[in-house]
Amino acid sequence: MKRIGLVTSGGDAPGMNAAIRAVTRVAHSESLEVMGFERGWDGLINNRFRMLTPRNVGGILHVGGTILRTSRSPEFREPEGVRKAAENLALHNVDGFVVVGGDGSMRGALELSKVSDALIVGIPATIDNDVYGTEETVGFDSAVNTAVEEIDKIRDTANSHERIFIVEVMGRKRGFLALTIGLTVGAEVILVPEVEYSLESIIRTLETNSAKGKKSGIIVAAEGIGDTHKLMREIEEEAGVEVRLSVTGYAQRGGNPTARSRLLANLFGNKAVHLLKNNQGNMMACLENGKASSIDLKRVCSGEKQLDLRLMKLAQTLAT
Repeated sequence: MKRIGLVTSGGDAPGMNAAIRAVTRVAHSESLEVMGFERGWDGLINNRFRMLTPRNVGGILHVGGTILRTSRSPEFREPEGVRKAAENLALHNVDGFVVVGGDGSMRGALELSKVSDALIVGIPATIDNDVYGTEETVGFDSAVNTAVEEIDKIRDTANSHERIFIVEVMGRKRGFLALTIGLTVGAEVILVPEVEYSLESIIRTLETNSAKGKKSGIIVAAEGIGDTHKLMREIEEEAGVEVRLSVTGYAQRGGNPTARSRLLANLFGNKAVHLLKNNQGNMMACLENGKASSIDLKRVCSGEKQLDLRLMKLAQTLAT
């Protein structure tokens, strides 16, 4: 093992830069060169890269986004694109390859491992926290805190005007963000893609809260639950209350990573390099029982992380 490659792929997440820094500095401490490919899989396919050193990754630990940039690559979804990526790894004598990204990136890493001689290790980094095999992903805590800070401010104006606010957070397919955010802001209603909801149940909850003396409320909804603008109008018509919609959007992907996201990036980066150093490929660094560990990449890509629905019940209890 003399040279490792590195790519940040898919949606960006706060802490990706911290992961780049950790991989680079740990690798150099083990006398390994690091080659960073730019703009995700496209950079690997089109041979765009830069050499990473302990010095040129300085000052990025606290910075959001990724200095290597990222993109979604339709070309990499085709066998020819994967083959070209493998050829470029061989061209540059890359012995090990680190993929920093979410669920789709881990699946891409697995496909690449089938046609490349390089050992491949994944670092789970996504605000969605939906990667199977790890308790938490790099960037999740940062995204949660971004939304919590915004909703705390919205709660103030909701109380002042005695309104209901629907706050749409990211999560097209999974509700890990919405559930954690909703629980930590004391939302009266939490809507996630995994659980079917009815307008009647939302109205009933709001009416029950009103009878208890509550004059305002927060509904946290994952974007994947449907049209929140339509839901806003329906609640106004059925409940006869003022409802406003606030969409947090891409702000959740940006900003400085929290201490928690930086910590995970450091732990995962260190784990990834030492897996490669010990000639262990087709693995992903992960958090297991609160400690850095590793899991087989095939298991990651064949499993599905389950939402803890007990937290939904807890949130309902606490919001009464």
